[in-house]
Amino acid sequence: MRESFRQDLKDLKMETLLIGRIILSSTKDAVRALVEGDMDLVEKVLETEDEVDRRCLGVEERSLEIIATQFPVARDLRLIHSLTYMAMHMERMGDLDVNLAKAARRTANRRGPQTLYDLIQAQGNLVYRVLEAMIDALDRYDLELARKLPELDEPIDHLYKQFFRELARLTDEDEIEWASSMVMASRYLERIADNAVDIGERITYLVTGDFDVNTIESEEG
Repeated sequence: MRESFRQDLKDLKMETLLIGRIILSSTKDAVRALVEGDMDLVEKVLETEDEVDRRCLGVEERSLEIIATQFPVARDLRLIHSLTYMAMHMERMGDLDVNLAKAARRTANRRGPQTLYDLIQAQGNLVYRVLEAMIDALDRYDLELARKLPELDEPIDHLYKQFFRELARLTDEDEIEWASSMVMASRYLERIADNAVDIGERITYLVTGDFDVNTIESEEG
């Protein structure tokens, strides 16, 4: 029975990691769709959302089943609860990828200033790095890497603010409307990274049994 329980926990973690990798791939597709105006990639991202939602719901349902039948305690219960929490945040990331794809659809018929495309691509590259670190930290229970996620997130926030400076330089009404969609896309990327940071905090809790006091104090400050 306990061997079966251990396999259940392993499978639950592997499924959560798989969802994280799907999110990473979907985010790359969404950014590419936005930068290149690729409608095939827009449709791919929209279709991927259904898979992400289904898998995240599966993690939640499987977690409840394990709790109801195996009565886990201590670290095992912490693992199950944490993986459910992570899946919830990954589902939000999937929704944000959809928002990015819809922004790509809105802006596809008009090519705006290259500067904003470059900013989106740069921000996307930074978000990929955060997602890769999040996945790696969970896979290896790497406490140091999990705690590094807020640091990796900081440049993404700076690029988001830069979008507003670029927006202020535009004077043409059509350009401003187009750029506003790009600003929202930048915000979606920022939120994806924020969710990854939240998952990093939960990995810290999973490994140590304590929430990161420094992170909590920083947020309250």
